[in-house]
Amino acid sequence: MSRMNSRRVCLVCIAFSTSVATAKLPYVYTDWEHFTVKDGLPNDHVFCVKVDGPRVWVGTENGLARIDKPTGEVWSWQEKDGLPWQVVSSIDVNPKTGEVWIGLFGGGLARFSGGRFDHWHQLNSGLVNDVVYGVTVENDNVWAATTAGASRYNTVTGEWTIYTEKNAPMEEIWNYGVCYNNGKVYLGIWGSGVLEFDVATEKWKDYLDPDGEMEIDLYRDDGVVHVITTGVSYVDNILWVSSYFGMCRYDGRHWRGYYERETGLPSDFGNAVKGRNANEAWFATDKGIGVVTDFASDTWVTYTMDPNTHEGIAVVSRNKDVLEKVRSPQGIPHNYALWVEFDGNDVWVGTSKGLGHAKGTGYYPGLKDRPVHTPSARNLVDARQAN
Repeated sequence: MSRMNSRRVCLVCIAFSTSVATAKLPYVYTDWEHFTVKDGLPNDHVFCVKVDGPRVWVGTENGLARIDKPTGEVWSWQEKDGLPWQVVSSIDVNPKTGEVWIGLFGGGLARFSGGRFDHWHQLNSGLVNDVVYGVTVENDNVWAATTAGASRYNTVTGEWTIYTEKNAPMEEIWNYGVCYNNGKVYLGIWGSGVLEFDVATEKWKDYLDPDGEMEIDLYRDDGVVHVITTGVSYVDNILWVSSYFGMCRYDGRHWRGYYERETGLPSDFGNAVKGRNANEAWFATDKGIGVVTDFASDTWVTYTMDPNTHEGIAVVSRNKDVLEKVRSPQGIPHNYALWVEFDGNDVWVGTSKGLGHAKGTGYYPGLKDRPVHTPSARNLVDARQAN
């Protein structure tokens, strides 16, 4: 285990307009800081992030990290420190016990509690496969989404339940993502769309693209946009879904599909999704972050990094009409985005080249009247602070 005091550069972009024009616009994050191996992360390839009060847990390609927000200290654990496997692909925290559950890409499932790692894998437990893409805590149970089905572990009784094509409506068993909220567990599955598990009844429900076309979405808004799903997020009775061929939203009756060609999505290739509420969701793609900030008006903010200057670029659009462009000295660390996590008004973004922390000072949900900012009317203020 190692610790580092990170010296972080906080660069703030204050954008202003020379005119008094205002419009109903969403909040745009312009105050970003980055964390990399220079700040104590064990690796810059960040697969997952989980906020637990004052702690931020980070899963990387070569170890686990924890950022203590009050002090700025970065702690890390690798195999030499007892971590059972080097690649950490998913993290969740039990809100009742504080136990940290860790999905390991090729190494099974681990629990970190009291400074000790406990380890479950195919040879010593009911874990169906050691390649764990997703993990979530559901009451006294822990779910692991693996490449060969899903496993549910009861931490009180020690009982394991395995779900595959034999006892669940899985046409394919490659489970990519899992989430739990409000009595429902959702699984995003490569080739089987989305599965819903009702905890109270233990009944399954499947969501597939009903038009049966793999290459295109033949009839829009008729169901999940594609059966190759990569992420699920259930919040405020809304299901947000990411896939390799677009994204979607489901309110229990109606589907809405999202594509790069008609929205602020930077790409249809989604790695993950995180819903903030019924109207806002962040999609992590291979070409940046696409945020639907107001569902009713189809207003988006697209966050990318300029590969030449490494500046942050935020584009506000409605449908495909650009309303505003804002540059900031820093934005997301890299355009290959893998994870999004909310932290109150702040947002954490995991990428292939580091972890980004967007500070949400003055954040507001939805839209409000404010000045329209343009790249040609901006002033960059350098506010470096060493902690």
